[in-house]
Amino acid sequence: MSESVDFVIIGKGMMGAAAARHLARAGAGVALIGPDEPEDWASHGGVFASHYDNARITRTIDDDPVWARLARRSIDRYPEIAQESGVDFYFPVGCLIAAPAPGGAFDYLENVERARDRLGVEAPLILGDDLARRFPWFRFPQGYAGVHEANGAGYINPRSLVRAQTIAAEKSGARVIRSEVISVEDGPDHVVVGTIDGHLVRAGRVLVAAGGFSLSQALLPRPLDLAVKARTVLFAEVGADDLSFYEGMPSLIGVAPEQERSYYLLPPVAYADGKHYVKIGGDPTDRILASEPAIRDWFRSGANADAAEHMRGLLAETIPGLRPASTHYSPCVTAFTRHGYPYIGFVSDRIAVLTGGNGQAAKSSDEIGRLGAVLVADGRLEADGYETDFAVAYR
Repeated sequence: MSESVDFVIIGKGMMGAAAARHLARAGAGVALIGPDEPEDWASHGGVFASHYDNARITRTIDDDPVWARLARRSIDRYPEIAQESGVDFYFPVGCLIAAPAPGGAFDYLENVERARDRLGVEAPLILGDDLARRFPWFRFPQGYAGVHEANGAGYINPRSLVRAQTIAAEKSGARVIRSEVISVEDGPDHVVVGTIDGHLVRAGRVLVAAGGFSLSQALLPRPLDLAVKARTVLFAEVGADDLSFYEGMPSLIGVAPEQERSYYLLPPVAYADGKHYVKIGGDPTDRILASEPAIRDWFRSGANADAAEHMRGLLAETIPGLRPASTHYSPCVTAFTRHGYPYIGFVSDRIAVLTGGNGQAAKSSDEIGRLGAVLVADGRLEADGYETDFAVAYR
């Protein structure tokens, strides 16, 4: 089982699938390699991915202009991806960022407003009593304000987004190999990628888009300066009789000077079990997963009960009227880079890396994937319009 292509993308997640679509649409020969989601996480011995979920916040408004532009360019292409694939993944319910009001020592909302204004996004600042009146589901601390992006924001289904990107890539001629990569052999004029089931794919260049699993010594010739953090996510079931009350609720990001008071929250979203859940994330402390085996163990672990209990408290404070029919929690990971933006660069003459979502990449994954595609296609990256070069840092 062997074949040759122009490019191999390792990692069938949000960034990798996006890169494959862009390369295939440009006419390149592409193999996208990565396994499907396992049915039973606890007994699965292979790799995982952080897109195994039905809801991630999408919005342009951000305190950082680079992330705002990555998001804007991705969101603008959502209709194109949906049309090419026939898969709907975007739900434009809007997004609210709530934080201490401008004028104090914590300038988060001021930075959001500056980034908003650079891109010309309509997202007004809402103060005090107006915040409580406009968003009756939520309760915020005294002195909070909010920036509300009503249009072009909401949430995406990351499982569906990956499926959409993969279908669109296949329609443009990409080869999808649903298997785990166990070897990458870098030669003078080509790279050979091997899978766990014996498939060998030869390519002129390889793009490793494996998320936190980019720590694997089997994938890259040099270890990245990448901090992979364990995350716990709490799901609170909204009973069928209560769903109508939450119609119109936007996605919410609550930001405070203290990590333990910051969180993100999704409105009720339908999952495969037929139930609707409000999802909240916001670990009070960080736990670093220092190796690829540690990441596998974390996904199989069932996550952190103490962190889940902390989120129950945040949820009760933020939506005091919610009486969950049930709750459960799940593990996830986020990969953080040294400079806070994705790593997009070559680690050898023929192997490049595309990783480091920094907890913000789901909404922006199409643009990040496009930049990865440009990198391997052109042999260099000119990051037009960005205040960073996305350079790779090593340990």
